[in-house]
Amino acid sequence: METMKGAILPGNSKVELRDFEIPKPGFGQVLIKTMASTICGSDIRCIYREHVGKGPEAYIPGTIAGHEPCGQIVEEGQGLRRFKKGDRVIVYHISGCGVCHDCRKGYYISCKSKYRRAYGWQRDGGMAPYILAEEKDLIPLPEPLTYKDGAQVACGFGTVYEAIEKIGISGNHTVLVTGLGPVGLAALMLAKAMGADKLIGVEMNDYRIQLAKKLGLADQIIKPGEGALEEILEATGGHGAERAIDASANDQARQLAVRGTREWGRIAFVGEGGTSTLNPSPDMIHGQKTIYGSWVTSLWKMEELTEHLVRWKIHPEKLITHEFSLEKAGQAYALMAGGNCGKVAVTFDE
Repeated sequence: METMKGAILPGNSKVELRDFEIPKPGFGQVLIKTMASTICGSDIRCIYREHVGKGPEAYIPGTIAGHEPCGQIVEEGQGLRRFKKGDRVIVYHISGCGVCHDCRKGYYISCKSKYRRAYGWQRDGGMAPYILAEEKDLIPLPEPLTYKDGAQVACGFGTVYEAIEKIGISGNHTVLVTGLGPVGLAALMLAKAMGADKLIGVEMNDYRIQLAKKLGLADQIIKPGEGALEEILEATGGHGAERAIDASANDQARQLAVRGTREWGRIAFVGEGGTSTLNPSPDMIHGQKTIYGSWVTSLWKMEELTEHLVRWKIHPEKLITHEFSLEKAGQAYALMAGGNCGKVAVTFDE
């Protein structure tokens, strides 16, 4: 029996490495050699700090963590219809039942079946050298995207792309992004690639402010607090931004995203958790504004995104500021939890 090390999250801000049997693919399954697996804020919020997740975010103790994996197929199960050994693939991180209404639209994320299982939550994920996956959950990773690019598409960039598709972004729009963690930075990167006229970011963490500036992702970055709304209005000729994305999950930031948007504007709430306190008439109704909730994306839009990334010649891996080996996964999660970083990746030897 061949074994491998895998990282689990027992809570209380800890990471443990345990031995697991290297799985064998069954019918419709593949074994993937993991090349890169990045850490998501939801891992920190719901699993790493303490097991507070419920429903779709419930973590089964002892499950290999990591829902942003990317790698190469090294072994085929029977009955494959599209993918084969040697293919480079992204794992869409929710394995839906495949036959409910939401799954048939490609939105495995919204599957409510008892058969729904998310990688890194209810089934073993990408924080190990190998991952067993269903063929139906795979997205092809085209050249010249890297495995680190693909790992970010698996969740963060896919999530942002879905939100942008809902609100629509073009050269006619100033875009406001509140919260410049990895998801907020991804929002700026994609909005810029889609031709946004002006990009405004709101962030309080100095490290992330400097990272956004270094990458040239924003025309202006504003620190939250008293006077922030006035700065946004001043930067937009007194009107506010046409589009806004909140990636912070912070109540004050969400208020700023809504109030910093002009009449008839569109706002997407992407950041998970937290609360929101709004005054519907002045904040929404009188300004004819629309708020969209957006949760991950569909299989087909994720595949479409990979095609666009190639055409736009942009690489999500530029947001990765720190890389660790699996043996140092504890350091990787601790750094991500601290917030003084961009995206954090665990990478494996090819």
